[in-house]
Amino acid sequence: MKKVKLKIPATVANLVCGFDILGMAVYEPYDEMEIRLLETHEIIIRHTDPFGLPEEPFKNVAGIVLLKIQEHFNLKNGFEVIIHKHIKPGSGLGSSAASAAGAALGANIVLGNIMSKDEMIHFAMFGEELASGVRHADNIAPCIYGGITLVKSTNPIDIIPLNAPDLFVAAVHPQVEVKTSDSRQILKKTITLKSAVEQWGNIAGLVAGIQKNDFSLIGRSLNDVIVEPVRSILIPRFDEIKSKSLQIGALGGGISGSGPSIFMLTEEKETAEKIAGMMKAIYDEIQVDNLVYVSKINPVGIEIVEEPN
Repeated sequence: MKKVKLKIPATVANLVCGFDILGMAVYEPYDEMEIRLLETHEIIIRHTDPFGLPEEPFKNVAGIVLLKIQEHFNLKNGFEVIIHKHIKPGSGLGSSAASAAGAALGANIVLGNIMSKDEMIHFAMFGEELASGVRHADNIAPCIYGGITLVKSTNPIDIIPLNAPDLFVAAVHPQVEVKTSDSRQILKKTITLKSAVEQWGNIAGLVAGIQKNDFSLIGRSLNDVIVEPVRSILIPRFDEIKSKSLQIGALGGGISGSGPSIFMLTEEKETAEKIAGMMKAIYDEIQVDNLVYVSKINPVGIEIVEEPN
């Protein structure tokens, strides 16, 4: 039966001011997934990574996506999925989205490309719902489309692929736990009109800057007056890292997804590497285990490593 091997990238959601609507794919880290179409109706999930994620299909992010696809298309076939995660769960770098998007895209390939990108996103969002309690697409969309995406709507699904500027990303994942579900609970339920207007201006400016390759405008727009002030208290030394990153030469940045990872955008690789070194030094100093990454924006998204045979 048909099988496909995939390389699924990490993603940075929100891009500071675009809560739940903006997302960006990067090259590092990434997950590896193999999906095989079965003649039987069963769904088999196997993890070869050390994270202890559940392998029962209805409890697994990839498994629930495949169950929904199987049900919707009334399939007689099942799937065998082998997952090796390098994107650590709870990192804020789209670990659950990688599993969900990889399952949807991989299933589509072995089934003969029966779904559009937006249909794949529809099914992948069931995985995000299992992981966080919310059917959001800001990580899934850049996984499947590549580059930077704007989620105009999830009901109906309306994804707008944006330009992918030639920028570098420095990111650090401090090994502290911040659950997406918990980080949503602490958000304010109401905001002032003044804050809303300021946030709308930043989002519009960021999208315009991305589309125009206007790096100065991108930098001026990477400001969040609603979510970051609340969530940043969960991340050790966040303010110091952001301040020093800007001093080194970052255009701007902030919390990746719900955290605890922090990302910064730069024009030069050397600047990104200096920022990554600074991030690591700060967490090493306070004895917090950490992983740092330097990557370009990934315009492709999920890559097919081995075509169906």
